[in-house]
Amino acid sequence: MNFISPKELFQRISWSKNSVPDPEMIQVNGGTFLMGSNENDETPIHEVELDSFLLGRFPVTQEFWVAVEGNNPSAFKSYKDLPVESVSFENVMDFIQKLNKISGKNYRLPTEAEWEYAARGGARSSGYPHSGSHIAEEVAWLDANSNRKTHPVGLLRPNELGFYDLCGNVWEWCSDWYDDEYRSDLKFRKNPKGPDFGTFRVLRGGSWSSTAAKCSVTSRFSYSGDFRNNCLGFRLAMDI
Repeated sequence: MNFISPKELFQRISWSKNSVPDPEMIQVNGGTFLMGSNENDETPIHEVELDSFLLGRFPVTQEFWVAVEGNNPSAFKSYKDLPVESVSFENVMDFIQKLNKISGKNYRLPTEAEWEYAARGGARSSGYPHSGSHIAEEVAWLDANSNRKTHPVGLLRPNELGFYDLCGNVWEWCSDWYDDEYRSDLKFRKNPKGPDFGTFRVLRGGSWSSTAAKCSVTSRFSYSGDFRNNCLGFRLAMDI
């Protein structure tokens, strides 16, 4: 009998590049909130109004990525429920384009404002500094509890809206260009999309290698669109 490796077995599963399952999405009802904080590049605190949207309950997993792309770029491979990582913003844009062609839908990355609103718990927010808790380790895989690696999605506590891993595990790409302050967005209080151009793209939420302070609902990071490492992942969004 010929031995089939786990990788080969995974590549033979029933998903095809003409049919992929729908990712689990949660509706985030629109509303108004105070975005940002008084820390570093998170200033100024400003009011933002958002329309309702859909956001993935979990970060995109390696299983889902492989179903669309046919390869797994991740450093911490499981071929199933670990978040995909080592993907650049440009890689993610290519993935979403392929996914939309296969599914006939219009998935996208969340804006930075949408990400923060969802991480805060939307209209159900309890004011937690980490998405769903005052204690980072209850909701996030970070430097204190990760053992220097990613973990399967959905193992820790969800936030008020039912989202998992918005803080920790992997930094999540957003659609915005990065600005070191929010002033360029102050005139766009409704559905802000960030600057019109820039050098770097925004990431939110912290990762398995981050401190608790970085795994917060307001913490921001940035990289060039072609940069990839084992701390960077994403989750999908969609208009309603």
